[in-house]
Amino acid sequence: MLARYRSLAVPLAVVAAVVLFYMVNPWVYPAAGSTERAIASVAFWVLMIVVLVLLFTDRNAPEAQTVEVEGPAFARYLFSNSRAGLIWLPIRLFLGFEWGTAGWEKLTGTGWTDGGASLLGYWKSAVAIPTTGHAAITFEWYRSFLQLLIDNNAQTWFGWLIALGELAVGIGLILGILTGIAAFFGVTMNMSYLLAGSTSVNPIMFALSVGVMLAWKVAGYYGVDRYLLPRLGVPWGAKIPGSNQTTTRVTTPA
Repeated sequence: MLARYRSLAVPLAVVAAVVLFYMVNPWVYPAAGSTERAIASVAFWVLMIVVLVLLFTDRNAPEAQTVEVEGPAFARYLFSNSRAGLIWLPIRLFLGFEWGTAGWEKLTGTGWTDGGASLLGYWKSAVAIPTTGHAAITFEWYRSFLQLLIDNNAQTWFGWLIALGELAVGIGLILGILTGIAAFFGVTMNMSYLLAGSTSVNPIMFALSVGVMLAWKVAGYYGVDRYLLPRLGVPWGAKIPGSNQTTTRVTTPA
């Protein structure tokens, strides 16, 4: 049923872009905390979600399989050739040990899985608005999110979630198990820390993890994914027009 509305994706995306321009332009924009800004924010996200759903339904259209803009040969090699797994291996190991070590220290140390006192202190420091200088958090919606967690004593269980999540991401990247998914959750945590005002190694890890995500087909080739991905296939395999087969190939032979 959604297929008939695919043509709406472009005009809706244009409207979303106009709304976003209205919110972020430096000349005429709604004040922070105003009703106008709240309405514009909700409208933008609703429009973008609708566009994403429409574009997702477009993936099975025959013309969706056509490559309209050819990428550079090196990019195809880097993200699709199994030989490039050697390039991603040291990056994967660096990220894996960073996440694994951080998660293990939280699990075996204090302040995270024994009540979350350290996490609570981190949240309170992040949401604080100093009388002089800049606040750690730039986006008000993220401050509200952390404040909601603080008000509900979420640190008691969120500390476990962070510690186990970091350890799981580390193990996945080190062993090359569902590497792209592990990198995705790593990026999510990096982004959360950056939104809270923490820099440290997060910018570097974020950039490297995005590369691993893009190279998900081959980044774990020198690991468990070499054997796991061909057996799992991909859940979004598209039907080949005029055939009962589905495309599930996930690596390019060396």
